Amino acid sequence: MKGISHFISGVAVASCFPWAVAAALEKNPAYFILGAAFGILPDTIDFKFYRFFYRYHQSITPDPRRPDPQAIADRIAEAVSASLDQKGMFRLKINTLRLSADQWRQFRIRFDPQRQGVEVELGPVVTTGQLPVPGSFPEADAAKGWARLAAPIEETYEAVTTVDIFDGPAFGFEQDADGRVNIHFLPWHRSWTHSLVLGAALAAPMAAWLGWRAGIVAFCAYAIHILEDQLGFMGSNLFAPFTKRRLKGLHWMRSGDALPNFATVWFCCMLVFWNCYRIIPDPTYHFGFIRLMLYGFVAPLGLYGLLHFLLNRKSLAREPIDSANEWGEGF
Repeated sequence: MKGISHFISGVAVASCFPWAVAAALEKNPAYFILGAAFGILPDTIDFKFYRFFYRYHQSITPDPRRPDPQAIADRIAEAVSASLDQKGMFRLKINTLRLSADQWRQFRIRFDPQRQGVEVELGPVVTTGQLPVPGSFPEADAAKGWARLAAPIEETYEAVTTVDIFDGPAFGFEQDADGRVNIHFLPWHRSWTHSLVLGAALAAPMAAWLGWRAGIVAFCAYAIHILEDQLGFMGSNLFAPFTKRRLKGLHWMRSGDALPNFATVWFCCMLVFWNCYRIIPDPTYHFGFIRLMLYGFVAPLGLYGLLHFLLNRKSLAREPIDSANEWGEGF
């Protein structure tokens, strides 16, 4: 999910504890602030710190003026071959094709388990807003490259990755016991930082400093972030350091999908409102939780979903993963 969804989820978790709401009414928002901070902390560590220290065995930097999709495909195939001779994961970084301050050459990487190969296809020049520049599509005969891989592959994410603006994607190639090479998208993301064990370890100092109530709020806010991420494609390493690999996500949504993010933010707003309302001694209006959610969440969200379906039913086919949109580190 996007950062704003994790942020407000942490606030909503804090509001579920009566002592947090009572403190806020006494002009002490510390628990709400703590929930917000821990709600976004796993991605903050990943995107603002860890990824800059992550080390790769190999990187691919295509020539932006004369991009060669075949050369990119061949280099990816070489990385897969190198993973067969290495113990552990072989880490590959693929850089973007930046043409100017506001223009980038888009390309797509598609792993094909059935044909045991990888295809790289050049796309149009796009702006930083990801809008195609008219007349910038490459010629068809020079737009694709294909390379056969040295071993069968197993996808742990999605087969197609779109690369265009800002930072490029990373892949981890690792051979399993069956001789297949598992392909891990963004191996540095949602690894040890997205662990319930780490959440407990980080909450412990908060408990020692601010009291056990603060520790509970911090841990629950950290945990809700991780559990929300399990709804997506990438999953998380829930019990690092006792486990080494990410568990597969449920594939219910993508982190950049508008409707799940909007629904999460709106539900959390309703939950915060309810948790504040329920401790008012003599409210002017009286209603229950179910009534609030029915009229304040289900009805407007259902109307939005219906309008979205009617207006977009002709273009409901999902686009391939867009790296810049899928990472979800921004608000």
